[in-house]
Amino acid sequence: MPFFGEVFSSEIIKKPVLDPKGEDLGRVKDMVIIKGDPLPMVSALIIERKKKLLRLPWHKLNIFNKKIISSKVYAESLPPYELDENDLLILRDILDKQIVDANGAKVVRVNDVKLEGFNGEAVLLAVDVGMRGILRRLGIERGSEEFLGFLKASLPTNLISWNYIQPLRPKLSAIALTVPRQMLSELHPADIADIISQVSREEGAHLFKNLDIETAAETLPELKTEMQADIINAMDTAKAADIIEEMPPDEAADILSDLPTEKAKEILESIEKEDAEDIQELLGHEEDTAGGLMTNDFIAYSPDMTVQDALLRFKDEAKEVETVYYIYVLDKEEKLNGVISLREMLLAEKDCILGDMMETNLKTVAPGEDEMAVAETISKYNLLALPVVDESGYMHGIITVDDIIGILVPTEAKRKRRKG
Repeated sequence: MPFFGEVFSSEIIKKPVLDPKGEDLGRVKDMVIIKGDPLPMVSALIIERKKKLLRLPWHKLNIFNKKIISSKVYAESLPPYELDENDLLILRDILDKQIVDANGAKVVRVNDVKLEGFNGEAVLLAVDVGMRGILRRLGIERGSEEFLGFLKASLPTNLISWNYIQPLRPKLSAIALTVPRQMLSELHPADIADIISQVSREEGAHLFKNLDIETAAETLPELKTEMQADIINAMDTAKAADIIEEMPPDEAADILSDLPTEKAKEILESIEKEDAEDIQELLGHEEDTAGGLMTNDFIAYSPDMTVQDALLRFKDEAKEVETVYYIYVLDKEEKLNGVISLREMLLAEKDCILGDMMETNLKTVAPGEDEMAVAETISKYNLLALPVVDESGYMHGIITVDDIIGILVPTEAKRKRRKG
């Protein structure tokens, strides 16, 4: 069946179809899409004739292009068509739907679909997500182009290849119109969170579900509070526990504090005991305090350790810690003795003893200190992290400059834990 060049779906929908005698057989109502190799292809046209729908199979077409569509058969030979949810239709299921542009890290809307001839078939080559697609559907693309040309401006083309889009609805993913998972994982977690936030909760949950554990753990804290809770609460406990276990303890505590008590308990019971204890300790502090801001994930060594031994341990332990600015020196009772900057330790002689080189004039805050007082201390002394120490000198955790930025420059994703 001859099909030359390219055509957009907007140039086909509502176009008349001629029978073998050149008489009007009906008008194109929609097109049925099936999975093809390498691209999805049109399997049939849905024809509207006298308010009834007929199915015109692709192999029954004689000519198909933007100028003329003709059939090899007459209307009497065409079977009736009833709308079927199992079919994938261009107009009903693809146009105006949201997709993820993984290259641009954003959600876009399909304004038109580009078809092209390939081995006698019409394959779906790309989607138009720009203004051209809208103007084309309105029938004013050429006029708009001429007008802009008069103004010495141009109408940009914004096509996304079918290979580089991620449909959000499960129905579309069934025909393998997906971006490889690793491509989505390569996006910054904040970009993934922006994408999820722009779509419905159902679509967002579907997209999040397809993330690998590590990416999911990095993306979850970037989402709005209520969405975080909805996603984890609806998730299988085992997978939710894997994600929570991958997160820094302070962020994990933030998530669990907003979950129903029973769900949070199930998750805590499913993760490693040490991680669960770290999270439960953080859950015991009130919001808007140093204890509510801190993380108990930090690196500390004994004062009698050499720099060489410390560096050897650091190479392994730092992999599991989110942020490392300082090395804290604790005695056997885990009381804070001093602090060493990472830079100082890297430049020191390997046989130096940590207790001899540590800074002992320490700036610390108590667990119950107000968060704004914490912010003032970090700002005043230009600190990258601030130890949280109780009256007995026991070190509970650290507050990083990133946590303070979250207070001073709040975003939609900033969390506030409930008291209790």
